[in-house]
Amino acid sequence: MLMAFAASAGAQEYVAPPVEVSDQKVKKDGKVFYSHVVLERQTLYSISKAYNVTQEEVFEANPGLKETGLKKNAIIMIPTQSEVKETIQQKQEDAVEATGASIQKIHTVRWYETLKDIAAKYNVTESEIISANNLKDGKIKNRQKLIIPTIGSTVERITTESEAEIVQEVEEEDMNLETAFDDKDEEEETATTILSKSTIQATVLLPLKATGNASSKSNMDFYSGLLLAARELGESGINIDMNVYDIANGSFGATRDELETSDMIIGPVAAGDINRLYTVAPGIKALVSPLDPKAEQLTERYSTMVHAPAPRMAQYEDVANWIKEDLMPGDKVIVISEKEARKGDEGRILRAAIDSAHIAYTPFSYSILEGRKIQEPLETEMTTEGFNRVVVASESEAFVNDVVRNLNLTIHNKFNVVLYAPAKIRTFETIEIENFHNTNLHASLTYYIDYNDPEVRKFIKRYRTLFHTEPTQFAFQGYDVAKYFLGLCAKYGEDWMRYAEDASMLQSTFDLKPSGNAGYINNGIRRIVYGKEYSVESSK
Repeated sequence: MLMAFAASAGAQEYVAPPVEVSDQKVKKDGKVFYSHVVLERQTLYSISKAYNVTQEEVFEANPGLKETGLKKNAIIMIPTQSEVKETIQQKQEDAVEATGASIQKIHTVRWYETLKDIAAKYNVTESEIISANNLKDGKIKNRQKLIIPTIGSTVERITTESEAEIVQEVEEEDMNLETAFDDKDEEEETATTILSKSTIQATVLLPLKATGNASSKSNMDFYSGLLLAARELGESGINIDMNVYDIANGSFGATRDELETSDMIIGPVAAGDINRLYTVAPGIKALVSPLDPKAEQLTERYSTMVHAPAPRMAQYEDVANWIKEDLMPGDKVIVISEKEARKGDEGRILRAAIDSAHIAYTPFSYSILEGRKIQEPLETEMTTEGFNRVVVASESEAFVNDVVRNLNLTIHNKFNVVLYAPAKIRTFETIEIENFHNTNLHASLTYYIDYNDPEVRKFIKRYRTLFHTEPTQFAFQGYDVAKYFLGLCAKYGEDWMRYAEDASMLQSTFDLKPSGNAGYINNGIRRIVYGKEYSVESSK
């Protein structure tokens, strides 16, 4: 939707809003950039002056920006003054070139991936993957382990017994974890025939506010991402017959018959509207709640409802599981909490998740007023033999900031520290981003976009071409929700919830779990690690 605004002839002299230098840094193509969110009325001139770079340097860092111009809420990359000259990848390439060594990775095939997709992701050819894995017919299957020859490597088949055993062990471990599930699936499939669908009747209910003076930016972006996903599904042979209703005025627009005969309803956004919709049409086949975290509780009531955003509790449980996976002999787990924290503090829930994981830990608590005196007492609780795996069980920004400050002091005194936290820590503006890297922050997130991912770059280019603007996080979410759920419906028909497979999309990971005896909740979490030289590694 394009909107034009006329300027008043008697307007005051225009003053560009101030530009604050972002504290968020990312690494892209071997260089470190500031990640800047464009605010209303900011200009390229004011942004470049604030960061002390030229406008041309900004254009070079953001291909397509000259054509599209700045857009409100768009994220642009700004070069830093001291760019990292050599990235980790470049060092690996240099080493490979100098030594002739072979670097290989193991890739687990996802349900939606083809051999062509995997080859493009790692910048190798299909024939190289086929050769490295001795694929006689060139076919791959879900969860199959593939050896990927990476940049600079010579393509080698598994020739030694040790190499073969490593891959075999990985495959056997994966199979052991899934045997019971797979056996159950086979029994169910003998009694139920899976009917795939080439045409899907979809109904979209969003408060777009398309007829008002100002559209809902976030919902319009979500809708744009959804449209791009529907287009790609159509290109793959899946026809999406989609009816879209703007429900901003409180009316659903669609009839009860249309709602109950749709293969899938995406929306509404608000929990109250979802509850009201089921009252109007109790026979809904499938409803995907796309955005509102508060709607999670409704899955306990409606068996055909799926909640797409992962709940906060899934983050806490992942933090605990991550610590358990990383824990090595000589390590010590320390849970730091604030004295006299209020009863409903989220830190208590995080601590409960760690208790449920049966992790032995040392509790350490202090008040914010004691912050300048706790470094020495804290160090007496820490180990010098291994890693100190630390969790801050608090949602107070002031307290978390003080703990991170003290952890940096212990690191200066040669203690090895790894900090684990849910997503909220990344919203605390008072914590310097450098301290995340210093403490080797391991964060469990509901959403994360890796802008170095070839699939993400492909999406951005297609989005720019279609909509002449930059995609926001809501656009990514619309794409992920539509591509994943409509794809499942096409593959498995009306029983798609029973056969839902884990999938890593552009910014979301989907891992559907039953919610009691009713609907389904997504428990997919993304892990990111803040490393040295401003590197951020993501695990899908």
